[in-house]
Parts: sequence; structure tokens; C-alpha cells
Amino acid sequence: MGRADARRAQRRGSRRAGKSGGIRGLFTWRKLLGAAFTVCLLAMGGFALLYVLVDVPEGNAQAKLQSNIYKYSDGTLLARTGEVNREIVDLAQVPKEVQMTFVAAENKSFYDDKGVDFKGTARGLLNTLSGKGKQGGSTITQQYVKNYYLDQDQTVTRKLKELVISLKVDQKRGKSEILAGYINTSYYGRGAYGIQAAAQAYYGKDAKELNVAQGAYLAALLQAPSQYDWAVAGPKGKALVQERWNYVLNNMVEEDWLDAGKRQGLKFPIPQDPKPLNGVAGQKGYIVEAAQNAVLKETGISADQLALGGWTITVNIDKKQQQKLEKSVETKLIDKLDTKKRKLDQDIQAGAVSVDPKSGAVLALYGGRGQNEHWTSNASRADYQPASTFKPVILAAALDQESVTQDNQEITANTRYDGTSKRPVEGSGVAFAPENEDDQDYGSVTVQTAMNKSINSVFAQMGVDVGMDKVLQTAGKLGMNVEGVDAVPAQTLGSMGASPMAMAGVYATLDNHGKKVTPQIVKSAVHQGDDPVQMPDAIGDQVISRQAADSVTSVLTGVVDDGTAHDSVRNAEGLADQDIAGKTGTSDDNKSAWFTGYTPDLVTSVGLFGEAAYARTDDDGKKVQKGAQVTLKGAGGGGRVNGGSFPAEIWADFTAKAMGEPSEFDLDTDMGAAVTPPPDTTSPSPSTSATKEASPSDEATTPAPTTPPPATSDPPVTTPPPSPTGDPSTEPTGPSTEPGPSDTAELPPDPGADKRPGNENTVTR
Repeated sequence: MGRADARRAQRRGSRRAGKSGGIRGLFTWRKLLGAAFTVCLLAMGGFALLYVLVDVPEGNAQAKLQSNIYKYSDGTLLARTGEVNREIVDLAQVPKEVQMTFVAAENKSFYDDKGVDFKGTARGLLNTLSGKGKQGGSTITQQYVKNYYLDQDQTVTRKLKELVISLKVDQKRGKSEILAGYINTSYYGRGAYGIQAAAQAYYGKDAKELNVAQGAYLAALLQAPSQYDWAVAGPKGKALVQERWNYVLNNMVEEDWLDAGKRQGLKFPIPQDPKPLNGVAGQKGYIVEAAQNAVLKETGISADQLALGGWTITVNIDKKQQQKLEKSVETKLIDKLDTKKRKLDQDIQAGAVSVDPKSGAVLALYGGRGQNEHWTSNASRADYQPASTFKPVILAAALDQESVTQDNQEITANTRYDGTSKRPVEGSGVAFAPENEDDQDYGSVTVQTAMNKSINSVFAQMGVDVGMDKVLQTAGKLGMNVEGVDAVPAQTLGSMGASPMAMAGVYATLDNHGKKVTPQIVKSAVHQGDDPVQMPDAIGDQVISRQAADSVTSVLTGVVDDGTAHDSVRNAEGLADQDIAGKTGTSDDNKSAWFTGYTPDLVTSVGLFGEAAYARTDDDGKKVQKGAQVTLKGAGGGGRVNGGSFPAEIWADFTAKAMGEPSEFDLDTDMGAAVTPPPDTTSPSPSTSATKEASPSDEATTPAPTTPPPATSDPPVTTPPPSPTGDPSTEPTGPSTEPGPSDTAELPPDPGADKRPGNENTVTR
């Protein structure tokens, strides 16, 4: 090789050596370490900046959602409502061993870590890669943060926020608070969020009643709720959940949280089969609605706030009494309706409320055929006339005010009035001449007889004698809503609206000797973490005198013993020896029918309402809109539906089953006691006992009515033609010598009914 070639080879070697030395120089260990240190500094700086910038947010709305829990008076579950089946419980309500099952399952180092366990994260990654799946990489704090503060998205940004928030939450919150948040926000399957809902869903008990074996199963569920649900799991799923259950318990023994001997005796607790969530089918919807309205009224919160959940509301409804009331409506009304053959029967709506007069507690409620069929509760609707069930209010006002007749005679049960149909009232600036049922004339009758037979003309005059303004004031005191009601004589027919709930309260006040009773549906209400709501007192002040209230009660016993409710109530099985007071009512055109009655310990108001089930054209060519008020006449295949028929039959059947042993009224009255009527007499006078009534022929010879008719009057109340009434041989006979009225729609026609006294007026019976 020549000298020139040697020089060229040397230059090539030098270039190669230069290149090799340059690469080694670029990737020296010093430079690599420096670069790694720089990256760490940048990461630490970025994390520090993130730590400063990221605050602990408010809990997300979905994580705060809970169920509202409704319970019967005995504490058993009535219903659970809300979008999320969750009921948050304090950690103190969860047994300590059950608490530790979750720590053993998810994060044994929970009480020692700082909220983020980097070793656990690495171990979780290895477990996932190896398929062991024994423990996740996130701490309980991280999982709580993910459930409560963030969402479930698997992004780098969310993961970084989770780490930062977890560190801050661990600093600001105690471990017990974090653990409570975790077990209350986690999803356990079967639609159950939180340990309380899970305990009910899987074992039918509250969280405080769980044992350690059951707690370990619920803790095991959190890894795979759907796969590990025993009811739907296949062989593999059942094997896996039992393996994880054992893992949880073994960890507890390892950490000295569970005695090894006790551990050996534990058996896998197979959960119960799934059950549908307690909804609001049947009468539950009406009860829940009434309870919600009561809580909203008392707290002032909005319906949206209530819907966020967390409420435990216990109602006064007695589960057994509720079942009895529902059964009575079913057997005495629903079973007699044929909605397929008689379209009219589709229009019949029933409502009822039963109240304890001593406490004001609503013990039972019937709102209709179920909210899925009829949304409006018939128990609280106030758009139908109470009709003659208003008459006792007029008498109560007269007695409480010590009112007198137009002839200055004190109004008592023995005071006589002219019971002539269409007789214009005297002493009123507004002309009024109400028609009695079937346009029946009664002549001179006592107030007791007028109440027994529901004589419109008598109570129209009595209302004027008392003063209609005072009558309405008394109605308001007793619990009726009279706001905006005109104080005119026509109101004596009960033409303002009222609900079974309101009428039960009115009669309960009479039963409670004039001390105000406001029916109370809610027994207690408490929101999670708050003090219980102070519900108003159901028993109020003395609104009318005891003697006035007791005297009305005495008179109302005559309606049952010798009046329009006799057949259905006094003759009912189990009620022969029971003191009962009550009043029937049938509104204009027979659009509603009522019986509100009471014993010393139970008040129940039953109403039937005619409501068009569908739009149609009636027999007269008039269009009837769905929901319009229509007649009840013909329901059940009978004629007129009076208060003494279906309503009184429902009342009697329910009361006989619900009242217990027979009891007696304790009455403070000097007007006689209609419960034990004295012997009959043929010479009535104003001083005659309230139940000593003359026959129609005898009364015709008594002194003339105290209220001569005025010169002009309004047209009479329009009533439908007389309906079929009972045969004279089947009519009840009591202390009075007057024929007793018939009140059963199903009895055969009586050709002489329109000529015989004793039939109730369609407008107000």
C-alpha cells in the first residue's frame, strides 16, 4: 500500500473513531441521570402545581341521591321511592366486624396509608396482569373519591385528579368518615346503592343487623356485583364469590380483626332471592302522596328537594287497619260492580279515611283504584259536595251559639220545625225554599226526627235562625275549608266541597267532645343527618263547647238507631251492641254519596263519587268530558245510591272488624241520649225527649210551624224522580212511630214509596 493509501485509511479510521466517541459522549451516565432528574423535577413541579390548583369539589349530585323510606306506624316498610335505591346510614349503625370486612376486602393498609397507596397500585397492576384479581390498585379513599367526587371515566386527567383529591380528602376527613362514605356510595348490584339498601336487597334486614359473614359477602360483591350475585351467578361466579368471601375473612384473621376460632365456624350466607323494590302500587301511592304533602307543608322545602332523598317518613297508618279498610271497599263495593257489562260502574270512585279521635292519627286511607288507574286521591279530593253530612255542623253551631228560632225558642234536639217540602225560609235576605227528598212533607217534627230523616227544609230554616255566617264560622273551626264560601241558606245543603279527610276531622272533633282534631298522616319525619321535623299537634283547642259536641253526638246516634243509616249500620254483624253516631249524605243529582260515622274510639268517613271514566255523549245529547262529575244512580245495578247504601255498608263492615270490644259514649248533655231512647209517647211537645217522636198524623195536630213562609222564594232545588225504595215490611222500626226510611239501592220497587214519609232527599241525604 502506498503512502497515499495509508493516509486515506488513517483518515477513515479517524472519522469512525470520531463518530463512536460522539455517541458515547452524548449518552454518558451523567447526562442520562441529569435528564431523569430533570423529568422528575418537572413531574414533581407539575404535580405540586396540580395539588395547588385542584380543590376538593362538592359531591356530585348523583352520589347524593337517596331513596325516601316510608314506614307504617309499626316501623315496617311501606314503600321506597326515588331514582336511586340508597339510604345513607351512619357508620355507628354498621357493626364493627362488618365495617372491617370492607377494609379487609379492599385496602388492608387503609388506616395507615395517606389516601394513595403507590405500592398497592403497583401490586394491583401485577395482580391484574397475573389474573389473580385479589385486590385492586386503588385505596378505599380513592374509590370513595371516584364514587362521590368524580365520575367513572378512565382518563389520565381524571386519574390525576383522583390522586390529588384523595390526598387532600385523607388530610381533611377522618378515616371513619371516609369509610362511611365508601360503603354508602358503592354499588352492590340488584339496584342497591349503599350498605343499607344492599342489606335489604340481599338479606331483608337493616345494616345494623348484619353479621360478619353477611358483611363479608357484601364486601366481596363490590369487585363484581353482577357476576357475584348468588341468585344469577353461574357455577364459576359462585365459586369466585365464595373464594373472595374466604379471602376477606382470612384477611380479617390475619389482621387480628376476627378471631380464628369464630372464623372456622362461619358458613357462607346464601342471600335471599331478589325482590322488586317496594313501589307505590295500590293504596301505597295515595298514602305516600299524603305523607309527602304533609312534610312539604311543614318544612317548606320544595318537591325537588324532597326528591333528592334521604328522608325516613313514618306514617300513622296501621298496617292491619289499612288492610281491613281495603278489604271492606273490595267486598262491599268493588265486587258488586261490573265494569264490563255496566259502563256506568266505571264511573264509581270511592274514598275513605279512618281517624283515631283521641290522637288524630290517620289509621287507614283509601284513595281509589290505585294511582296507576286514578291519580287523584279520593281521600283528599274536595271537589264533591258533602251533602247532608253537613247538617250536624248546623246543629253544632246552633247549640254552641245557644241560638233561637224565629219565635225565640231555644234550639235543642226537641225543638219543633215545619218539615214541609219547598217551604220558604223565614228571616233571610236571600230567598230559599229547598225540596225534601221525593218532595216529601213531614209537618211538625223535632230536630231529632229531622236529623234522622235528613229533612232539608228544617235545616235550611235552622241555618237562617243561627245565622249562616256563624254556621260557616263553626264549620271552619271544626276543620272545613270555608274560604270564599258565600254565607247563604243554600249552603245548608252541604253544597260547598269537602273531602273524606276533612269530614273525618269534623266528626272526630265532635267525637273528641269539641276539642279540635286535625287528621295527621305523618307520625315522624327525619332527613339524614338532621333533627326530626316537628309535626303539628293533631289535637288542638276547644273549638265548640263539650255540651254542644256531645249533644250533636247524641242526636247522631238516632240516625243509626232510627234513621237513614239503620239498615246498613245497626243491623250489620258485630255492631248491635256498639254505640254509633253518624250521618248519611247524598248530593244533588246523586253525584256523591256519603256516610261519616263514629264510635268512641274510631271515626271513619266514606264517600262515593261519580266521575266520568271516559268522554261521551249522555242520553240527553250533552257531551260529557272525561273526569266530569256524573250521577251514581244505577251503580251496581240498583237505583239511587244513597249514603245509607254502599258508603254505610263499607263503613259498617270496616268498623265491625276494626273497633275491638263494644264501647259506650261518655256524653255531657241535658238533651237526652238517643243511644238509649225512652218509651214512645203520643203527645209530643217541645220538652219531649229527642227520640220521642209523634207519628205523621199526630204531628199534624201540633201547633203551627214557628216560621211562616215569606211571600217570594227561589225555585225549588231540582231533584231526579223518586228511585225504588224498600217494601214497608222491611223498613226499620225504632222508638219513633213514624215509618223508618229505606236507604238500600238494590231493594225492589215500592209503588207506594212516593206517598209514604221516610224517604231521604236526593239533594242532602
